[in-house]
Amino acid sequence: MNPSRNLITGVICGVRVEEIEEPAIQEIRYLDKLVDELAKGKPMEKILRKAA
Repeated sequence: MNPSRNLITGVICGVRVEEIEEPAIQEIRYLDKLVDELAKGKPMEKILRKAA
């Protein structure tokens, strides 16, 4: 898992990823978000952006 995954924000399956309290579910949603972004054709470099 990417060490910067906690920077992932947004809505997946109708739920804000950053508001999920259960750690295991949050990890699963991070992966869901990654797959969704890849499916939209977004390049991996943009998805796995570095912390500012």
